[in-house]
Amino acid sequence: MDLIDLGGLEGAGLGVLAGALVVLALIDSTSFGTLLIPVWLLMAPGRPRPARLLAYLGTVAGFYLVVGIVVMLGAGALLERYGDALDSRPVMLLQLALGVFLFAISWRFDGKKAEARAARQGSRPGKLVRWRARAMGVEAGAGGAGTTAPDGAVPGMLPGPTSTVAAPRASLLPLLGLALGAAALEVGTMLPYLAAIGLITTSDLGTGTSLGVLAAYCVVMVLPALLLLGGRLAAARFVEPLLARLEKWLSKNAVELTGWALGGLGVFLTLNALGRLGWT
Repeated sequence: MDLIDLGGLEGAGLGVLAGALVVLALIDSTSFGTLLIPVWLLMAPGRPRPARLLAYLGTVAGFYLVVGIVVMLGAGALLERYGDALDSRPVMLLQLALGVFLFAISWRFDGKKAEARAARQGSRPGKLVRWRARAMGVEAGAGGAGTTAPDGAVPGMLPGPTSTVAAPRASLLPLLGLALGAAALEVGTMLPYLAAIGLITTSDLGTGTSLGVLAAYCVVMVLPALLLLGGRLAAARFVEPLLARLEKWLSKNAVELTGWALGGLGVFLTLNALGRLGWT
């Protein structure tokens, strides 16, 4: 039972293999957990604390690496032994039910309703905004989220004596939990990662080299977020307006994008199950 058809890439030269892996890693780098959440965290008021975002990205990359190692070393044997069970009628019916369920709940993620709720909150910082500030090591100060930024600054983003205060004792556990939760939610949609694992396992590399390549893949996967962090620290005046536009767009569309993702996954699972059951 082959999860991914590698086609002509199987046995490709190292240069082609490396290029294909970089492309797949960059596709993975645009996911919810590897880019959207880091951008949101970078928009916390005050100067970002690199150690906290690095802890988040390290947790995401580490989770992907562990999953990749498990898949690389054990999936082939498991599928060879239990692959027939995955083609049984009860499993297909369960997949069909899951697909219909995901498609049904996707309609509950209404972007207009989320925007209306945000408008009702006015300028008060919501719970997620306050949680983000604590997770990134700052707390809302006397000025709050509605404090006017200095001349030339982006409101709510640059450090200011009345907008934020340091919270050095804020625990890292909620941030690490967010990283694990985001990565775990993406396990079911990590098709580029599965393709990369397939390329690595069919490239005749040694076990140690394969694990090293997989680790490098995970680093490339979080590289765009690392570059944004570097830009936020070294060239805030140029990078922060871009982050502000990204955050505004994400805040407006994140709920709806989640609904589209769940709906798309539901449709895929449903159609795949119907085909395997012979009902289409």
